[in-house]
Amino acid sequence: MKHNSTSGLTPIASAVALLVLSVSMSAQAQQAEQPAAQEVVVTGIRAAMQQSINQKRNAESLVEVITAEDVGKMPDKNVADSLQRIPGVSVATAGGTEGGFGENDRVALRGTPSALTLTTLNGHTVSSGDWYAANISGGGRSVSYSLFPSELIGRVTVHKSSQANLVEGGAAGSVDIETRKPLDFKQQLTVQGSAEAVNSSLAGKTSGQFSGLVNWKNDEGNFGLLVQAFDEKRSLLRDGQEFLWWDKMQAGYDGSGWVQAHPEVLGKNISLLTGTSQFQQDRERKGGMVDAQFKVNSALTFDLSGFYSRLDATNVNRNMMFAPYSAMTNGWSGKGGVAPSSWTIVGNTITSLTLPNSCPTGLDCSSMSTTVQDIAVRPGSYSDSKFINLDVNYKASDTLSYSGKLGQTQGTGYTKDIGYEVWNAYSGGSITLYGLSQPAQVVVPGSGKLSYRPNGPIGGWASEVTAKDKETYGQVDGTWKTGNDVLHSVNFGFRAATHNRDLTNLNGTVSALGTTVAGAPNGVTTFTSSLPNVLNNTWTMTGDSVTDWASKNVAFNSHSYQSEFKIKEDVQAAYAMANFNAEKVSGNFGVRLVNTNEHVENGSPNATWAPIVTENSYTDILPSANFRVDLTSNLVSRFAVSRTMARPDFGQLASLSLLDTQMTGSGGNPNLKPIRSTNFDAGIEWYFAPKSLLSAGVFNMSMDSYVTYGSFVQSFYNNAQKQNTNYNMSAALNTTAEVKGLELAYVQDIGHGFGVNVNYTYANGKETGKAPGSACATTGDCSMVGTSKNSYNLGAYFENQKFSARLQYSYRSAFLNGLDRNSAIYQDAIGTVSASLTYNLTDNISLSLEGKDLNDPMLKSYATTPDQPRAFYKNGRQVYFGIRAKL
Repeated sequence: MKHNSTSGLTPIASAVALLVLSVSMSAQAQQAEQPAAQEVVVTGIRAAMQQSINQKRNAESLVEVITAEDVGKMPDKNVADSLQRIPGVSVATAGGTEGGFGENDRVALRGTPSALTLTTLNGHTVSSGDWYAANISGGGRSVSYSLFPSELIGRVTVHKSSQANLVEGGAAGSVDIETRKPLDFKQQLTVQGSAEAVNSSLAGKTSGQFSGLVNWKNDEGNFGLLVQAFDEKRSLLRDGQEFLWWDKMQAGYDGSGWVQAHPEVLGKNISLLTGTSQFQQDRERKGGMVDAQFKVNSALTFDLSGFYSRLDATNVNRNMMFAPYSAMTNGWSGKGGVAPSSWTIVGNTITSLTLPNSCPTGLDCSSMSTTVQDIAVRPGSYSDSKFINLDVNYKASDTLSYSGKLGQTQGTGYTKDIGYEVWNAYSGGSITLYGLSQPAQVVVPGSGKLSYRPNGPIGGWASEVTAKDKETYGQVDGTWKTGNDVLHSVNFGFRAATHNRDLTNLNGTVSALGTTVAGAPNGVTTFTSSLPNVLNNTWTMTGDSVTDWASKNVAFNSHSYQSEFKIKEDVQAAYAMANFNAEKVSGNFGVRLVNTNEHVENGSPNATWAPIVTENSYTDILPSANFRVDLTSNLVSRFAVSRTMARPDFGQLASLSLLDTQMTGSGGNPNLKPIRSTNFDAGIEWYFAPKSLLSAGVFNMSMDSYVTYGSFVQSFYNNAQKQNTNYNMSAALNTTAEVKGLELAYVQDIGHGFGVNVNYTYANGKETGKAPGSACATTGDCSMVGTSKNSYNLGAYFENQKFSARLQYSYRSAFLNGLDRNSAIYQDAIGTVSASLTYNLTDNISLSLEGKDLNDPMLKSYATTPDQPRAFYKNGRQVYFGIRAKL
């Protein structure tokens, strides 16, 4: 069962408080207003707010809009940071269950998994990669927003309801990132740039971030060239405590007779591997965009654009783990183990356990440990995204116009994951758990000094994983103006695309010397953690020394074919959509027809590439209708209904991931159906004053082929044990699911430069089918991945001609984050504070001071219930100081 943490400030109370404050200030402002003597031109935050509200007001479907100015007045370092403030949008600081890294990376709509939200750039698809091994192997379709800096934004449109002319693939909705276009600039020559320094509190380092833009138009204004570039560095240090192996206590985990003597511990939940972790990374995002636009005449325009972004993400992760199972089982021998000297049980969980500090008399502890340390280095890890795209717009006549796109987008994810592992000599130890209230207390005598276990083992693991994603696409869209006052125009078009995703996985083999003390890395040091209770001042090794060890002792000379796949999708789509306006009712209705041909090659455990090939073809008919009713001049109601679809993640179709120590894993299912959903939306919007809005909406998504995971046992080759062993597996299955919810939003320019924005989203998502072996069928936990029941944003701003300030608080309640080590993992509720201050030295030069995560939040996750924590993470605060200039 899913549990949500409570917060002292409820969303309703917060909204009411801000509403009362704003109405009071608005009344005071109106009393103080005098007749205007001259026109006042509003710029900055309020101008951007007005643009966004106007575009939302005039849209025929349910959309939310962010403009470039919105981004510039907040510490938005990528597009996901900007989207976080929109009702119905949730963000995550990681691509999977690996915990957050202090930068928003994934975007999802209305409490659904991020894979159900399609991201496009200027209306076309965009590929991206991941740098973290599990996400590379997992083969997700969702875009990594870490690759898209906020400087790219001209406008972002979030489509919450579907239209026939939108590219399919977003069952929950889509996000279109629109870049600035050369001919849209007012000046013939525009030069903009920024230079910032960012300090991360835990890393204790300051890094530089630079971006620049140059746009030029000729005298005739029919040719323009835009060049953007960025180079942004950030040092990251994340302190954590990880519970890597929760299990039920069983006789096989004991060789001392303890379980037989104390049967009350049988079947109780126990943490068998609890680590004090520290992740370090120096990441650098660099790239740019070039856009050339040529207006041949009033009827014909060409636009050629190219983009590249690369995130260099070399990192090291240290983890000193308390591993009582090693001593209790005597190295899995099942006899002669060490019995706990004390323990406590609360409910169904062993909440404390102590092993004696010295080896008990009569036992041989030379093959036992109570701690094991892994130092994982990932030199050269990176992800990238690139595209080249040609847009053509042609007006054939006064009633007929065409537009076309032709392009290719590619993304790469790469990591070389190398681990050095040392089992320390037996020294006893203890653990005491406190649920989610604080990290567990772990004490291990002598953990500050390296002490090899007499009977080993020493060594490690290595893999080199690369995912390549590519889509080649072309489309033609047309608009016919009918001349009819009611049915005024018809949109129609055709699109074809070929999508490829390939995953390769090379095994690393450690030399004999690399598994000896003589061949060990020589960079022994210590690390400390900012978290309470965890092992502190423990020994470790420098990342450079482990990287050097790997260069001498690790060879990547064989494929792990059972973990590789190749997927090809050929897609053809056609649509027609009619636009109407009948007095106070307007909107559109249409249908999109999509055919997908899928070719999946799953690797097998052979010495050569001998894949298992599966081919499927499916056709989707996707009708949609959007209605806008102007009830009064400032009151608008909306209704929308649509059938949508999203294709399963590539990893859900084909990937295989195995954990050899825990003997758990996950696998793909090439016969999955696409996620199909019938969506309904209804809303009302009151534009009660300039730059002000009060809105409410309800939504329902009924999915008849949602993807979940079932469980089973299957035999695979175990690289650690060098033999076939049984693994507890989970694999993707189709089921049914439903999401329903409510969105509330309030925005107001109070006056005198002050304004507020508040929004709240309630989403109730659950699986309604009971797929064989799924958690919904076996435990009754029918939670959907990504569904936070409650999320809200509270914001306030002030600005005048010289100074602006903005403060934002964002909150989302607990949600199921996915499966990790064959177990559900929930992320607990979290709230973050961001702020920005800007001072205009001149009309063209400004100074900024910005902060992210100013409340220093703790990221917490848990297994089925909060008394089984999975992780505690802290990334610290980020503070940016910079200068922006324009000509």
